[in-house]
Amino acid sequence: MPSDAADPEEAGVLRSKRNATRYQILVEIADRQPAVNQQEIADAIGITAQAVSDYLRDLVEEGYVTKHGRGRYEVTKEGVDWLISRTDELHRFVQHVSERVIGQVEVETAVATTAITDGETVLLSMQDGVLRAVAGGAGSATAVAVTDAVAGRDVGVTNIEGVVDYDLGSVTIVSIPRVQHGGSSAVDPERIVGMVEDNDLLAVGGVEAIAVAAAADVDPDIRYGSTAAVREAAAKGLDVLLVSTTDRVPAHTDTLRDQNLSYEVVDVATT
Repeated sequence: MPSDAADPEEAGVLRSKRNATRYQILVEIADRQPAVNQQEIADAIGITAQAVSDYLRDLVEEGYVTKHGRGRYEVTKEGVDWLISRTDELHRFVQHVSERVIGQVEVETAVATTAITDGETVLLSMQDGVLRAVAGGAGSATAVAVTDAVAGRDVGVTNIEGVVDYDLGSVTIVSIPRVQHGGSSAVDPERIVGMVEDNDLLAVGGVEAIAVAAAADVDPDIRYGSTAAVREAAAKGLDVLLVSTTDRVPAHTDTLRDQNLSYEVVDVATT
């Protein structure tokens, strides 16, 4: 049986190779019980079948596993408690790595409003749905540049502090009947023209909606993947006019509601 200098009750999974293996074996047993194939466990975690047998013997002796017969094992309450405590430890470690390590080195991309030098502190803002960075200054959100950039080019930023202050956009949804109920012919294109002028982007969903845009002589900014695109645009502060067939509207409203984004559904059918 592999040995470890640390007490198995004291050493954590990440500090003890033995405990890491015990943890994996207990998870495999819990997943497969009561019929446990030692070779399958060995293959799953990358050790020999003999090593699995040795670990199982010790786990049974320590009361973490009960043996009911040849090839039949079950994790005991004590074994489950041990797994839970080690899983909590792993969760705390992963959370630490995510928040304190990865979070500090994660790089976001912004568009430089001024010339920026690697290592320089920048002020962040959201303009026209795009994260922007300007050299120097103080504000609600700052970061540190990790690349050089001239005005108008992309720049990498990290160590973001504060919150980028901007208002969420809203979505106006124009419901268009399906072709069997009139389609684009049931909509006054002049009304669409006026609504387009009041929004930042025009999105369409469905062939009938494309026909409505053509009749209004306006070019859609979003034609495909409109559900995700409209949600993202509104989340970045843009007002969107969505012209969509009636059957597609619920998918849009569900997504917007899930993200707490403001929307209004308008029926412009002339009939």
